[in-house]
Amino acid sequence: MNEFMAIWADWLRPSAGLPTVQWSILLAVAAAAGHLLQRHTGLPKVVGYSLTGAIAGLAGFSGAAWPLQGIALFLLELGVSVVLFEAGGRIPLRWFRHNPMVLLQSVLESVLAAVFVFYTLRYLGVRSSVAEAVALIAMVSSPAVLSRVVMDTQASGPVTERAMVLSTLGTLYALTLVSARTGVMHRAEATTVAETLYPVAVVLGVSFVMAGLLALALRMALRVMSPTSENTSILLIALIAAAAALASHFGGSAPLAALLGGILLKQLNPRPWAWTRQLGTAASLLIMLMFVLVSVVAAKADWNPAVAGLVAALVLARAAAKVLGVGAGNWGSGTNWRQAFWTGCAMSPMSSVALLLVQQFVASSLTLGPRIASIALPAILLMEVVGAIIATFAIYRARESSRAFPPERAAISQAGELRG
Repeated sequence: MNEFMAIWADWLRPSAGLPTVQWSILLAVAAAAGHLLQRHTGLPKVVGYSLTGAIAGLAGFSGAAWPLQGIALFLLELGVSVVLFEAGGRIPLRWFRHNPMVLLQSVLESVLAAVFVFYTLRYLGVRSSVAEAVALIAMVSSPAVLSRVVMDTQASGPVTERAMVLSTLGTLYALTLVSARTGVMHRAEATTVAETLYPVAVVLGVSFVMAGLLALALRMALRVMSPTSENTSILLIALIAAAAALASHFGGSAPLAALLGGILLKQLNPRPWAWTRQLGTAASLLIMLMFVLVSVVAAKADWNPAVAGLVAALVLARAAAKVLGVGAGNWGSGTNWRQAFWTGCAMSPMSSVALLLVQQFVASSLTLGPRIASIALPAILLMEVVGAIIATFAIYRARESSRAFPPERAAISQAGELRG
């Protein structure tokens, strides 16, 4: 692909630059692949986006250098921030007061995922510091992938809502812990408790301040603007972009600020949000770009038999931990054991948030960062594709999708209705 692009660049000189042409074509192919895949197989469009990016990355696509920096990193953070803001806006804090077992489920599945992955990697001979970092990354599920699966399957119900809430809370834990870990990673000697907690306080403090400002600004806007207006959605995305840039600049976490901002705005404006559809239309290109970017970057990892074994063990340990964690805290949580099992399965995907966590480790340590990325990136690519398929299957098995699966069954039922 690099040779082909070099020949192409000799005679094609677009005004916006060759990378712009490359990304435009790649996104067009990804959009078509996602549509065709969903139409003919019933799988969510995100699988088509990810497969397109993975094929491009394996073929040597040069439009995304690792580690990410500059505009590519900002676009990834912005896409994640938009998704997490919407996910945070789905969480009413009053719910946890009436059903505290949901919090217990989130803690159990996150902690078990980290513990299972850590000891699995240690058993396979991975260095302790590397295993610890990968274990923290494995805590997180992907609200971005799960939200697209829910949208494409038109799902609703206790499994869908519980999986979204648990994945959002797990993201909150992982963003905080990884920011704290990377804050002391460069220190060779042992640190005190105060030195360990200081990075956590800085990240949470800055992120919370930016989240509060974002929530207040949007609450003021809602007093004079209609929630159903496209201008309100554009204002929302613009403010999230500004908050993301400022949070990163002042030492906070852009995704964490957006997530907390959504939670705070939900408390200030508890009525159901009416801009979700407009936000989805305005942000769909950005989110598709995010999925393609993640798969392009992850596909460039060094694939070899040793890494494949580690990734397989990591994925199995993480999957078992998610199911066991959700099941262990299921008593009194309002769902039955069958629903708890499918909830744990629906939390399989890993994607953009996990990639940002790997980016933090790579930026914090020039020695450990590449070792962490060599294990985490293949796992992210695998679970972005396979995890989306597992989540789709779980939602269908839980009978919470309004669409028939596979598509042939829907076509047969429609033909029968027409004949009737």
